[in-house]
Amino acid sequence: MKGVIFNRYGSPDVLEYTDVTKPSPTAKQLLVKVVASSVNPLDCKIRRGMLKVITGNNFPLCLGHDFSGEVVEIGEEIANFQLGDQVYGFFNPGSGKAYGEYMVITPQCLSPKPENLTHSQAAAVPLAASTALQGLRNKAKVKKGQTVLINGASGGVGTFAVQIAKAYQAEVTGVCSGKNIPLVKELGADYTIDYSQENFTENGRQYDIIFDVVCNSSFRKCQKSLTPQGVYLTLAPGFSSIVDGFLSFFSGKQSKLLLVEPQVKDLAELKDLLEQGKVKPIIDKTYQLSEIMAAHTYSETDRVVGKIIVEV
Repeated sequence: MKGVIFNRYGSPDVLEYTDVTKPSPTAKQLLVKVVASSVNPLDCKIRRGMLKVITGNNFPLCLGHDFSGEVVEIGEEIANFQLGDQVYGFFNPGSGKAYGEYMVITPQCLSPKPENLTHSQAAAVPLAASTALQGLRNKAKVKKGQTVLINGASGGVGTFAVQIAKAYQAEVTGVCSGKNIPLVKELGADYTIDYSQENFTENGRQYDIIFDVVCNSSFRKCQKSLTPQGVYLTLAPGFSSIVDGFLSFFSGKQSKLLLVEPQVKDLAELKDLLEQGKVKPIIDKTYQLSEIMAAHTYSETDRVVGKIIVEV
């Protein structure tokens, strides 16, 4: 079968579209024929070696976290799936193998595909939308009527965060570039801020939740912009998040770090939101698997609106 591997960390040109061994499922796995995947910033970070503490140096390595496809083989200990099931989901961060014609996966990482989406559309959803959902619902405890600011509202996670916050009946402010303001408003944002014209941490407004999707701010910078019991949420682990957590310990305001993980119930909730029309994926560009280097190159331009899809 065809797949993508890399034998050293580096720029997109280390990615090789080549013949690889077709995987076989264990008793507790399913074999899925992949129809589409996507490019996440996480994939690019792994390729560059930024997460080698997790991925190591046991080359060749594979990439691809999101997937949408068809179940073609089922381990004997699995009872809740059938051959031909159309499914979508994502791998635990750091363990992706969806850049290939076939992949094996455990049932905990996938769910029936939303019926109103194509495989390409569905592949845009799992990791980014789960990040938005787990961040807003689980970490920030978003409630009806709360004020939510999404910093990076036009990106992969951001476009879902705007829509999910609105589905939970919050008031949403989206921060993005001026050219993407119409899209963010279309997704439901009540207010928008062009980051090139205004710094949201200095405009005197306060929010119950600040979701820093692009991770270019900090709890320290955002403290004045949080309500007395407000939550600052980031996706960036590291020393800064540890310091922020320590500082928030002495304040009614909170700094929280989100590390997303696959959850069947979350994929099912997203399926319902998608089928109800409350959430939709935004796709910027679509590439073929053989064009994976170009897909990763575009991902690193920081001009991506929504998601980049890779069709297998």
